Amino acid sequence: MSRSARSSRTTKETSIDIAVELDGSGTTDIATGLPFFDHMLDQLGRHGGFDLRVRAEGDLEIDAHHTVEDVGIALGENFRDAWGDKRGVRRFASIVVPLDEAAVEVVLDLSGRPYLHYEVDFPGQKILGDPPFDPQLVEEFWRAFVTAAGITLHIVGRRGHNTHHIIEATFKGVARSLRDAVRVEGDDVPSTKGAL
Repeated sequence: MSRSARSSRTTKETSIDIAVELDGSGTTDIATGLPFFDHMLDQLGRHGGFDLRVRAEGDLEIDAHHTVEDVGIALGENFRDAWGDKRGVRRFASIVVPLDEAAVEVVLDLSGRPYLHYEVDFPGQKILGDPPFDPQLVEEFWRAFVTAAGITLHIVGRRGHNTHHIIEATFKGVARSLRDAVRVEGDDVPSTKGAL
């Protein structure tokens, strides 16, 4: 059985089309109008082993916030729909991912209870590009994703001074943890409640 989902989401601020295949090969096709964000979503798909297609058009002339947050919401909903009742999944996963001088710790639980602990400091500079990417949007993305997916996610920056490296280690860490957590190892829902 394929663990996949696809959806479209349109508001006055954004128009988004997303498709996710959990048991994919890491093939991605990303276009949000934010090149650095595209690069990070590519990391999520490739390092998670998920086939991921994201098309987003947003009011970037105002700010990137709406696009980043709404992609997080839509992506979280698709992941939640793709893993269904979570029967047989590992559920828990954690990793520390380095990228040169940066190291980021990620701990997650497919709990059904949305909670984000985000403890990452940046040197303060934006990621240059056209348009530039504000590092503060990373927390907004993960908060939207966590809330829509219904997972518990802790992201803690252990060290680093290059903003790009810190953010990329974050996306790679979440990708690898999600990959481990959604891996099917049995037949039961991994909870004493019988549901997640």
